[in-house]
Amino acid sequence: MDNLNFSLEGKKVVILGGSSGIGLAVAQAAAAEGAQVIIVSSNAARVQRAVAELPGTGLGMQADLSDEASVKRLFEEISTLDHLVFTAGENLLLGNISETEIGTAREFFNLRYWGAFAAVKYAAPRMNAGGSFVLTGGIASPRPNAGWAIGASICAAMEGFTRAMAVELAPLRVNLVSPGIIRTNLWSGMGDTERDAFYENVANALPVRHVGEAEQVAQAYIYLMKQPFSTGQILVTDGGAVLV
Repeated sequence: MDNLNFSLEGKKVVILGGSSGIGLAVAQAAAAEGAQVIIVSSNAARVQRAVAELPGTGLGMQADLSDEASVKRLFEEISTLDHLVFTAGENLLLGNISETEIGTAREFFNLRYWGAFAAVKYAAPRMNAGGSFVLTGGIASPRPNAGWAIGASICAAMEGFTRAMAVELAPLRVNLVSPGIIRTNLWSGMGDTERDAFYENVANALPVRHVGEAEQVAQAYIYLMKQPFSTGQILVTDGGAVLV
């Protein structure tokens, strides 16, 4: 039975935002399991560097994931696929609502929410039987801090979108990974000293006593691609942050 085949061997896995951070870690993990990986990002040089880091062979493609026409052309070129992973996102703007320009806030939805929306729209008709989508949210939705209005809103929107698509696109599967604080370039806007102190404070507060690594979270995406009996699920991978 196809539903008892848990292998990614030979499967075409498209990773949007796969040139760095969690996306690159997912690409490396999927390639290590024998998948045919396609890394997509807006920066051609970063895409090629990422492809060079894959075990085995991979393919890189450039697209503006915040532009619907660009996303449509991308999937016309890709043709068919087995799994789509969406990890694309720029550094989020943190700040109290009183200091936030609404126009600026809207821009963050263009890639993180509407980019995922367009990707699902144009990939779904090309998805092979047994295929899946694995989207990305974050624990800012259930556990926001002050200044996280934009991040919490996007994460909550992604959770609702995931559940709706799991119903609408069935039997294709749609799931979402909700990471906690992960050591990636998402925090590159901080100075080195500030970032190290931030990681240390987070680690000391977590039940697992360490900040997450991209390679650890990548395993959640791999699991959801390979697990044929999960759909509409939010897989929290946060070191226990929502508990404390």
